[in-house]
Amino acid sequence: MSLLQDLQWRYATKKMTGEKVAQEKVDYIIEATRLAPTSSGLQPFKVIQITDEDLKAKIQPIAFGQSQIVDASHLLVFAAHESYTEEYLNEVFSFSERERNLPEGYSNDYKNMLWSKFAQQTKEEHFNHTARQAYIGFGLAIAAAAELKVDATPMEGFINEQLDELLGLEKLGLKSVTILALGYRDEANDWNLNMKKVRFSKEDFVINYN
Repeated sequence: MSLLQDLQWRYATKKMTGEKVAQEKVDYIIEATRLAPTSSGLQPFKVIQITDEDLKAKIQPIAFGQSQIVDASHLLVFAAHESYTEEYLNEVFSFSERERNLPEGYSNDYKNMLWSKFAQQTKEEHFNHTARQAYIGFGLAIAAAAELKVDATPMEGFINEQLDELLGLEKLGLKSVTILALGYRDEANDWNLNMKKVRFSKEDFVINYN
């Protein structure tokens, strides 16, 4: 199937069966996320994979009781760096230089330009930027799941601070952004399954400057 057909197939699954998704499929979805483009290649977010049933049960009330949290096979929590540091930029560009067999310091001019910009910004501005990068990976994860016919529920309906505390994200310098629940649709009980997919028309969606 084409990507467009896959996206037509997918929907925000409201009720899952609890059936387990094969780990190799989840690994494929995570790999699509890892390969996502990010601003300046900084990759300032992590994916936290959760299958532990007790932990999912603790997350459910933080997510306002949504059943997908416990009925999903896997939860992927997308967590972005709380802020940028000069040390992190040094680490990223040094790694890139080694991987590309470039001389040490090859990227210094660009790296220093970036840090001069970030150094003038607040932590809130940093997190706004890192969270946007996480959403790029999030979108590719949704598309990859659809390609594999794995149902996925994008979830922003949770109390971020409580999830961060539960997962110990603060000590990692991370803050939760969104959750992707992976599993299989409960066809008998999902009210959203047969709802028509509704999107604005192309004419209303695209603004052309010709």
